[in-house]
Amino acid sequence: MGVGVVYVMTHDSIGLGEDGPTHQPVEHLAALRAMPGLYVYRPADAVETAECWALALQRRDAPSLLALTRQPLPLLRNSGSGQGTDRNLCARGAYVLAEGPHARQVTLLATGSEVSIVMAARELLARDRIVAAVVSMPCWELFEAQPQAYRAAVLGAAPRVGVEAAVQFGWERWLGPRGAFIGMTGFGASAPVEALYPHFGITAERVAEVARSLL
Repeated sequence: MGVGVVYVMTHDSIGLGEDGPTHQPVEHLAALRAMPGLYVYRPADAVETAECWALALQRRDAPSLLALTRQPLPLLRNSGSGQGTDRNLCARGAYVLAEGPHARQVTLLATGSEVSIVMAARELLARDRIVAAVVSMPCWELFEAQPQAYRAAVLGAAPRVGVEAAVQFGWERWLGPRGAFIGMTGFGASAPVEALYPHFGITAERVAEVARSLL
């Protein structure tokens, strides 16, 4: 209908915990992204949430959906981080949240609650003198609409690791021929979030391990 409706959905991953696997939407993000004309936003922290909310309110010709997590997340962006809040970085769909001091050797891609995980993985890789860039991808639809040159600059030429607490479907377009994905291959389980992510291998240590294997 081309109507600017905004949907706000929560409990977006296995992180919701003890409600059990039937309540954990491992396939929902892929299904929503496959819906024509829908802009799906999965923000990584409070700053991205505010930016995605602003973008959703501004879009009057199509529906938008915010997929929000249940668990608390750290603030990844602030005025002292080099990624200040003076402009809406989510408006381009994806952007480089953290870049290395030298040419990147691997690129870590993530959305939502998994962005903080890949940021921690970046620090682990830095201890091994492996330069990793982190790309936050809150809205695939907006990123697809960007010029090819911008997308290429963000994704880079290095091997890529995609991380999302959901099924892999759709990630192939961003990972390239030398990429790897860390996420879900089945439904979740009933346990606290602190136990579920390690159980399914969605951890900074696992991301760093997979990144090393691609080099």
